[in-house]
Amino acid sequence: MRPEGYDYETHSRLAGPLTEPAGPAYRVQYTSLLSREPHRIRAVLLMTLAPLLTGALLVYLVWPSHWVQREGGERWLVALDVIMLIAIGLIELFMVVNVASVAHATTVARDPVPVVPEPGTRVAFLTTYVPGKEPLAMVRATLEGAVRIHHTGPLDVWLLDEGDDEQARALCAELGVRHFTRHGVPEWNRDKGVHKARTKHGNYNAWIAMHGGAYDFFASVDTDHVPLPGFLERMMGYFRDPDVAFVVGPQVYGNYHNPVTKAAESQQFLFHALIQRAGNRYRSPMFVGTNNVVRIAAVKQIGGLYDSITEDMATGFEIHRARNPLTGRFWESVYTPDVLAVGEGPASWTDFFTQQLRWSRGTYETLVQQYWKAPLRMPRGRLLSYTLMLVYYPMTAVNWFLGILSCFLFLWFGASGTEVAASVWLMLYSDAAALQIGLYLWNRRHNVSPHEPRGSGGLAGMAMSALSAPIYLKSLGEALLRRPSRFVVTPKGGDASPDRLLTFRIHLGWAGLLAVSLVASAFLGHTHAAMRTWAVLATAISLAPVAVWAATLVTERRERRARQPLPAAARPVESGEPALAATGATSSVSGTTTGGN
Repeated sequence: MRPEGYDYETHSRLAGPLTEPAGPAYRVQYTSLLSREPHRIRAVLLMTLAPLLTGALLVYLVWPSHWVQREGGERWLVALDVIMLIAIGLIELFMVVNVASVAHATTVARDPVPVVPEPGTRVAFLTTYVPGKEPLAMVRATLEGAVRIHHTGPLDVWLLDEGDDEQARALCAELGVRHFTRHGVPEWNRDKGVHKARTKHGNYNAWIAMHGGAYDFFASVDTDHVPLPGFLERMMGYFRDPDVAFVVGPQVYGNYHNPVTKAAESQQFLFHALIQRAGNRYRSPMFVGTNNVVRIAAVKQIGGLYDSITEDMATGFEIHRARNPLTGRFWESVYTPDVLAVGEGPASWTDFFTQQLRWSRGTYETLVQQYWKAPLRMPRGRLLSYTLMLVYYPMTAVNWFLGILSCFLFLWFGASGTEVAASVWLMLYSDAAALQIGLYLWNRRHNVSPHEPRGSGGLAGMAMSALSAPIYLKSLGEALLRRPSRFVVTPKGGDASPDRLLTFRIHLGWAGLLAVSLVASAFLGHTHAAMRTWAVLATAISLAPVAVWAATLVTERRERRARQPLPAAARPVESGEPALAATGATSSVSGTTTGGN
């Protein structure tokens, strides 16, 4: 169910009013976000100065005259200095790439101009169900939202049931929804591939194989997402362009009362409010599985939804490498900022970490298995857009590792890759950081979330990104070691996975290493203020989720105590209540009876 009190109506029309397509050969038209801003000069200055000053800091730190020179030093310590220098250079280089990516997205971000849908298109609305993993009440809410969707053409709502559940069949019959299951069909339940068992993409591909030929498009949402009535009205018009393969919308979390969920939605701000809009510049925003409409012919052309732990991103990548056989042009996609479905986000740290682990692992798999094919079979602008998206997780993971490594090498061994004037370093670093934050805050005006308060700085999201770095590093390590990954259905509908101290074992491990290193540095005399400050900050980041969890536990216990009824002896006597009843209750609590007195 959608929570009350949020302006979903306005946020479902962020792209503007529906218009009639101009001309017989319709192509999706876009408007630049930057062109709509009254203070563009400020934005241009931020976009220019932020990466330039960050690059200046990189050059200053690794300038050859600043390299550490150890006269007569031991070779092993010189080697550690070299490692430190390389680590510092890479950390700052990744920072330059990240800031340049945000500046580039700010420059090119644009929204599509909505048009009315073409009447008569055949659409199937799909959602999946895994019995025992997702509550049937949630499925009901999603299906009830789906049957209220407006469409000027044939529309069938389907439930793709992994378990052929009797209650699910009954629900479908009640709501007039069509039921599909691949349960018990061997060719649709393989160990791997497009029909892999117990996977979302395998479920969808089985439906496409059986029923896809009866429809032009399928619309879909995750089981926990309730679509708004205007879902198809706001998405289908873009398919008047024959090269549009899919249209996607933003992901927002309706269970916004939960602190983890709030921070998780805020963390996605840059992706849904900026990066996806930048993808519109190259007609290739990423495929997001939470809510979308897809041209079935395009999916069939690439052999179905791709076998990956993040099947949506991998499928979109394959579609964007292919050409429309009818026009000879590359398939395109559209991102609309319109909020057209409201879902549920992770409600516990356990589920949030699992989600981040899966998303990052899917990105690594795409980089290893698919990206190398792109340079020769993808337009350069589109390749740039995908590259900037795909490098986020590995850069964040490697940056975390290099930052910890630098602290460790200094605190234990006194290694130092570069020697610079503290005053100059502080000036460059503070100015670069201020510009980076300024660019981030300037882009907050493009936020698509109906939940975050207007004027919010998104600090919770920034913090969530920082403390996710150890998770991305764990995921990268598992990918490099070729450890198998598996799709995990995120618990939904109030069935959040419980948090325990073990949930934070990765963060606690890093915090322990840093804490021991800080203590050791005091005895070893390695007490440079800047390096110890970085170690303290990294320790704080590692302990932050544990501290939030502990504070949440304390708050919940207080609330439970407040809700517990008071003992009879402590309750005040209400007017009209016999005084003898109160006296008798008191005597009973004290171990005596009224009659015995």
